[in-house]
Amino acid sequence: MKCKLKDVCTKIGSGSTPRGGKDAYCSKGISLIRSQNVLDYSFSELGLAFINEEQAKKLSNVVVEKNDILLNITGDSVARACKVDNSKLPARVNQHVCIIRPNESVVLSSYILYYLQLNKEYLLQLAAGGATRKALTKDMISNMEIDIPNLENQRKIISILDDIQDKIEVNTHINKNLEEQAQAIFKSWFVDSVERYAWDTGCFSDIIETTLGGDWGKEKPIGNHTEMVYCIRGADIPDVRSGNKGKMPTRYILPKNYASKHLVAGDIVIEISGGSPTQSTGRATAISQSLLDRYDKGLVCTNFCRAIKPMKGYSMFVYYYWQYLYELNTFFSYENGTTGIKNLDLNGFLSSEEIVLPPITLVKEFDIICQEYFNIIFSNGLENEKLAMLRDTLLPRLMSGEIDVSSIET
Repeated sequence: MKCKLKDVCTKIGSGSTPRGGKDAYCSKGISLIRSQNVLDYSFSELGLAFINEEQAKKLSNVVVEKNDILLNITGDSVARACKVDNSKLPARVNQHVCIIRPNESVVLSSYILYYLQLNKEYLLQLAAGGATRKALTKDMISNMEIDIPNLENQRKIISILDDIQDKIEVNTHINKNLEEQAQAIFKSWFVDSVERYAWDTGCFSDIIETTLGGDWGKEKPIGNHTEMVYCIRGADIPDVRSGNKGKMPTRYILPKNYASKHLVAGDIVIEISGGSPTQSTGRATAISQSLLDRYDKGLVCTNFCRAIKPMKGYSMFVYYYWQYLYELNTFFSYENGTTGIKNLDLNGFLSSEEIVLPPITLVKEFDIICQEYFNIIFSNGLENEKLAMLRDTLLPRLMSGEIDVSSIET
């Protein structure tokens, strides 16, 4: 059966941004789902915002329900789609996210999700539409045509794809647990330990050898800009931290700049520009050999980031200390610029934020443990990459009927 999306959905609609700026948000309350929470296939709780009951009432037309499909409709993340994480309900969406709620007596929620993923390029073309900012309108989404097999075949298609996606989610969950274990060990050894009162104190600059600037180079080889590199941006940091390869763009920079700015294992990349009212600058990711091995060219960071080189043996200590302070919102105090893009006073932070300096033997022991965790995290990330390729290969063949699922027993 072929029909329009609006004919098989009970709701298609987006929300709005709560008024009041930073004061509109709170630390706990009703989830406000934004574009950064909607990834392809999966829901991310990173950067999940919360609003109070009063703000939620103003968004009563976009109450998120169990198993709703969320679709990003504006900006660089347009056309990303996932199911809502039911554990984050009650929730609302802002103006960058659209709720799609199918009539499940006709079409299953997961089938809609896979159909949107299959037609992502089409949605991206619609969103481009000659406008300066990519956007999908309600009419574009509502009038999108969809092929719908019978419910039994929908379930069979979903089952095959879900088996792959579930394994990806398991690996992702393992990686999250390993990251949390490393953070817990750091806190136990270096924050909560009574021994810390006998240790020296200092600043990050005492255990960092140098910092590296970023380079955005050229889109194509021009003149002396001949060195092809992958460029890690602030937007890539969450992916890399999760053990994924990320979607770093390729750029061309001067060979002499590559010699002085390329990243090596143990470096830590810091986002120094950007942020939001509820998210400070200072997001960080550690560069591991496992990550570097996934790329056929070298890595540099963009000029909206900086890389720091800790002294030998201190990389994981610096990285998890950084994460600890980030969770405490420490970096808000080191930002300058009241309008537009915020900038992190990195040098001021490195030279003035007081930290404990444990014995190097303990620091190196922690480093060894974390490196083992990182190896597992990036091994799982590589497996997820292969599973995603398998899923994306099967998706069009299953949805088009090229692979006949009618004879599969469930």
